[in-house]
Amino acid sequence: MSNKALTGRKAAAKATARDLFESAREQERERTQPLAARMRPRTMDEFEGQEEILGQGKLLRRAIESDKLFSSIILWGPPGAGKTTLATIIANKTASHFETLSAVLAGVADIRRVVEEARERFNLYGQRTILLVDEIHRFNKTQQDALLPHVENGTITLIGATTENPYFEVNSALLSRSRIFQFKPLTTEATLRLLHRALADPARGYGARRIEITDDALQHLAEVAGGDARSALNALELAVESTLPDAEGAARIDLQVAQESIQKRVLRYDKSSDEHYDTISAFIKSMRGSDPDAALYYLAKMLYAGEDPEFIARRMVIFASEDIGNADPQALVVAVAAAHALQFVGIPEAQLNLAQSALYLATAPKSNSTLGIGAALADIERLGTLDIPNHLKDGSRDSRALGHGKGYKYPHDFENHFVAQQYLPDDVRDKIYYTPGTLGYEQQISQRLQEWRAKMEKNKFTDR
Repeated sequence: MSNKALTGRKAAAKATARDLFESAREQERERTQPLAARMRPRTMDEFEGQEEILGQGKLLRRAIESDKLFSSIILWGPPGAGKTTLATIIANKTASHFETLSAVLAGVADIRRVVEEARERFNLYGQRTILLVDEIHRFNKTQQDALLPHVENGTITLIGATTENPYFEVNSALLSRSRIFQFKPLTTEATLRLLHRALADPARGYGARRIEITDDALQHLAEVAGGDARSALNALELAVESTLPDAEGAARIDLQVAQESIQKRVLRYDKSSDEHYDTISAFIKSMRGSDPDAALYYLAKMLYAGEDPEFIARRMVIFASEDIGNADPQALVVAVAAAHALQFVGIPEAQLNLAQSALYLATAPKSNSTLGIGAALADIERLGTLDIPNHLKDGSRDSRALGHGKGYKYPHDFENHFVAQQYLPDDVRDKIYYTPGTLGYEQQISQRLQEWRAKMEKNKFTDR
């Protein structure tokens, strides 16, 4: 055998050994991945949840299965709902070239590289490019603008994945060129199916090991995960790997082990996200709707999720005047007292003060008559500064020269401490800004005010 042939055979043997070594390393890497990564669905049949957009016959599913995903899409939903998993399934299914960028790490230069390679790939081979941008809301305006023309001309088909509301976080121009699909948290039933699949799968899961887990333990893992598949699978993995087999070789997992593996439910709550605004909105609307149970629920949700308790207290102080007002003047006193108690006592004890305030506000008679301030402000803006009636002006300085204060009637000198006289400027003399409600203390105010306004109306024709 010639030296050249021998050298060739040695090179081939080295290449084969290198390939075998790399293959073994890849298998080892997959074997040591977390359970959630190993059990990531690979086909649409394995995918759980999102039946509204991915059920049999639905548009997005048809596009994926027929490899006809020509329109850019944005997948929006909470963590663990399957956004990245769906993108991986698309990558496995499509004949297009599939690229992935993390918006946390990538910049404009990375976008330009992907676009240039996509353009060259299409020109040479006619192969389309699908680009997954994970956490696309992390891209700033410049980075999103860099994507826009290439999405528009079809150089790339974009899949954006985000946990934030894209209508707030993604440029409107990019949104108009994409279809938005909203993912929902997995149901408890769907999460249970994933857990059972992980326990049964001998290659990727625990099917090759003897794992005995009680139904209530599985139910606990599925419920506390809160619709997050990754959280549920991570908890199952912790429960299994931390439980030593007994004398019979079985790892037995009961409810107590499950509770230790996932001690606290992780809420989908961020102080800058939709959940923050939606929850405080639900809290206020529950108090306005006089539902103390719902008010307590949303208060508890915010406190559990770590919402700023001073923010909650401020909202209740505003609510006391905006939605109750003089129907129960004590409501503002209670709300302000709760805010002071929060500063004096602090959390967690002040949870009781906040709860007392929320219950009082929810069960108090309601009135939004204080919103009359808005009509008064509108008139100020529309008409500007109007002349104050002369008899109401300060008479201590210009009484003699200008007659300020002349003709003013001191109400305490009259019966029932009331006298009819003009108080509003001439141009808004007939305006009514305060219309008391018919509930609570405002019922008494309304009766008095009707009498006073009747005398005022009569006075209009006698004081000129």
